[in-house]
Amino acid sequence: MLLWSSAALLLIVLLLGIAAQIAMDRVEPTLRARVVETLATRFDSRVELDRFHVSVIRGFEVEGNGLRLYPQRFRTGQPLIAIAKFHFRTSWQSLFHTPMRVAQVSVEGMAINIPPKEQRISRQPDQPATPNANRSAPAAQDPVATALSPPSAPHPGIKIFVDEILIQNTRLLIGTSKPGKLPLDFEISRIRLQSVGPGQPMKFDATLVNPKPKGDIHSIGYFGPFLEGSPGDSLVSGSYIFTHADLSVFKGIGGMLSSTGKYQGPLNRLVVDGQADVPDFRLNTGNYPMVLHTVFHAIVNGTDGDTYLEPVRAQLGHSNFTVTGSVVRVPGAPNHPGGHDITLDVAMSNARIEDFLRLAVRGDPPVMNGNLRMNARVSVPPGDVPVLQKLRLSGNFDVGGAFFSSDQIQKKINELSRIGSGHPKDPDLHINYPQPEINVPSDIQGNLTLANATMDFPALDFKVPGALIDLSGVYTLDGTRFDFHGKAKLHAHPSQMTTGWKSALLKLADPYFAKEGYGTVVPIEVSGTKSEPHIGLDFGRKQPGPSPAAPK
Repeated sequence: MLLWSSAALLLIVLLLGIAAQIAMDRVEPTLRARVVETLATRFDSRVELDRFHVSVIRGFEVEGNGLRLYPQRFRTGQPLIAIAKFHFRTSWQSLFHTPMRVAQVSVEGMAINIPPKEQRISRQPDQPATPNANRSAPAAQDPVATALSPPSAPHPGIKIFVDEILIQNTRLLIGTSKPGKLPLDFEISRIRLQSVGPGQPMKFDATLVNPKPKGDIHSIGYFGPFLEGSPGDSLVSGSYIFTHADLSVFKGIGGMLSSTGKYQGPLNRLVVDGQADVPDFRLNTGNYPMVLHTVFHAIVNGTDGDTYLEPVRAQLGHSNFTVTGSVVRVPGAPNHPGGHDITLDVAMSNARIEDFLRLAVRGDPPVMNGNLRMNARVSVPPGDVPVLQKLRLSGNFDVGGAFFSSDQIQKKINELSRIGSGHPKDPDLHINYPQPEINVPSDIQGNLTLANATMDFPALDFKVPGALIDLSGVYTLDGTRFDFHGKAKLHAHPSQMTTGWKSALLKLADPYFAKEGYGTVVPIEVSGTKSEPHIGLDFGRKQPGPSPAAPK
């Protein structure tokens, strides 16, 4: 009896296995055809699928490899979408529904290549599409969203609906036909796409990999519907978080950047509002970390990455300033590396000179402190060199109420003020009752250019009570050298700069030094280093004469 029971059970198992195999042999090609036909219809494309397998070991599972979609409307030979591997589960019951619904599809390794508009064929409204089979199909809209959202009316080619897609490791390449522009290349480590209804934006939750500085950008929002004829006009909105971005990948600067913000608008003109913080921002020349906080309003072209700042309000230490400008991607060429070309206009009305000296020049305390006002144009061309080596700056500035940290320099400034005011110090005046010297403030204004980490001052006015000094010269950002020459214009006559018999003797020379409405005008030199400054007369240097008259 036991033998007959065992034989019957074995027979049943064999029959079930044969039935399952027959069912699998029929289900696998049927389901494969559903997948291909749905994608062909949805994307108006020729579909290639290298491998497709159905398994019932852990429920009804489907997996495929080497999926490629070639839209009929693209002239390029590259696929719009290429998927290395996909996987989803469904039930036996769903096989008997048309269209069948799949709750979730998992994708690993996807590449999306969107060519420029010139490589897409515009089909007339009455022109039929012919993907895979000779039948009509609606024009594709969003390359991914259209695969999620059911159409407003059932289409015979749509065999499968998908509620959600989980994608790992995606590369998105957006081509451009603009001369000299590089394609926009995104690396997306993880993205979740959810359908919200036919013809509506799709909801996304994505983690993008920012290449430089390296870091993950987590963003959630809505995208679409995608406009195939004009991708840049497709709408997008959302928010992002970007943290732990190491700025040291840019030669010459350092610090850890974090940023948060929101964005909305068409893809080619996104309005972005946010803030960015670097608690330890530093330049290698100064290597002094400082707090940098910015609040920005920007216009970003999501199809090529060009960014226009309108404006950025920044705070560095105790200094506030405003920046407007652009960050534009440029292609590489022989002797001209590709990258980002940065052009900025900087306006400062409430800043401190010591904040910027501390940031840019090694050594503490900074060489001077005082109120700073500046208007400047800053440009940073692309190139794999330290930022300060390629930084270019031109503009004008005004430093008011400045004091020098070096006692030697400040002492000479005090002496210049006393002499220029006609109050020379009598060496015998305070022998018995010495008094501390009063430091006088300096006002500095002029024009400057910066290149190769060296500041050039074609015109520099240095003013203290009793004296005005017109200079021109250079100053290196590392603080190792400054070299200025010009004229010292003093209110006092030479005879008023000393006492006793020297004063009486110098009265004969007073008329020779009185010029330009001042009591004394003499050539002067300010040179040396921070530790060894030299300030003195410069009679040996030929002074520039008046500019020649312009030709008539």
